[in-house]
Amino acid sequence: MALPQPGQQQATQQFVDIEDIKDGVVILKNGSLRQILMVNGVNFDLKSEEEQNLIINSYQNFLNSLDFSIQFMVHSRRLNINSYLDKLEDRRAQETNPLLKTQLNDYMEFIRSFVESNAIMNKTFFVVVPYDPASISAAKAIGGLGNLLGFLKSKKPAGQNQSAANQEELTEKIQQLSQRTGQVITGLNQIGLRAVVLDTEETTELFYNLYNPESFEKKGLALLEQQEEV
Repeated sequence: MALPQPGQQQATQQFVDIEDIKDGVVILKNGSLRQILMVNGVNFDLKSEEEQNLIINSYQNFLNSLDFSIQFMVHSRRLNINSYLDKLEDRRAQETNPLLKTQLNDYMEFIRSFVESNAIMNKTFFVVVPYDPASISAAKAIGGLGNLLGFLKSKKPAGQNQSAANQEELTEKIQQLSQRTGQVITGLNQIGLRAVVLDTEETTELFYNLYNPESFEKKGLALLEQQEEV
């Protein structure tokens, strides 16, 4: 994500709930975890009525099978064609035929001017799988004395024992989140949708784009290549 300017670090961090991103898992400041899946889209309108009904029923069954909430997000961003233009430029530089060289140059100018005058957007679909430890929600719900009791129960020995206990607790929560993620991927596959889990670099890039909407993405998320392996 974008680094804050000097003197703005504290103010910026107040609006970001992320504590860390580890092995593709987003760790929030309150101890909750999130894992992000990128899902391919389906053109529903091009399906027959029978196929549409099948998708709707499968989607309904998928939602009813979950005992936890999930979040769907559509991220729209301006299409970055710089790498495509770079490839065309390399091809033009290697071309020896003057006619083809001129045609490549005209084509590049057409693509460049078309994108500049028209907002070409790329839509990416995400599913966010959460894991909120029961102790967190319970403490908030009970309040008062419940918060004190929760604090006493969760109190760990100081020093290395505390660090080891925290790491063990985090590992257990990540395992629970992984089970939920697997369940969501299986359910999406049954609908005909392929989903891949974003790794740490891709998750960081996603949040960079979300917090810096005017900037081009550093590189595209390789969804199609990963989906072939799902």
